[in-house]
Amino acid sequence: MSSQTPAGEPIHIESEDQFTELTSEGIVLVDYHADWCGPCKMLEPTIEEVAAEVDDLTVLKVDVDEFQGLAGEAGVRGIPALQFFADGEEAERLVGVQEKEDILRVVESLR
Repeated sequence: MSSQTPAGEPIHIESEDQFTELTSEGIVLVDYHADWCGPCKMLEPTIEEVAAEVDDLTVLKVDVDEFQGLAGEAGVRGIPALQFFADGEEAERLVGVQEKEDILRVVESLR
C-alpha cells in the first residue's frame, strides 16, 4: 500500500494495522473526528484542502467512535484533534478547529 494520500484525498482508516503502517514514514496528519461532532464537520473542508494541496503529506481520518483504542492510545480527549507524525514519531498536536495556515505552518516545520 502506498504511503501517499491517493488523489490528494484523506484516507479513512479501516484498521489499526493500516494506521500503524501509514504513520510509520514521511509526514502524516491524523484527523481524529466523529460524525456527530459539529466542529469536526467545520474542519473537514480545511483538511480536504490541505490533503489536495500538499503533495508530500499523508492525511488520515480516524473516526473516534469506530477506533476508540487508537484515540485512547493517542491520548485524544477532545475532538477535532490533529496529530502530526514525522517518520513514525509524533511531532505536534492541535485540538479544535484550526485555520488552514496554522496546519500548513506545522507541516512546513516538519520538513
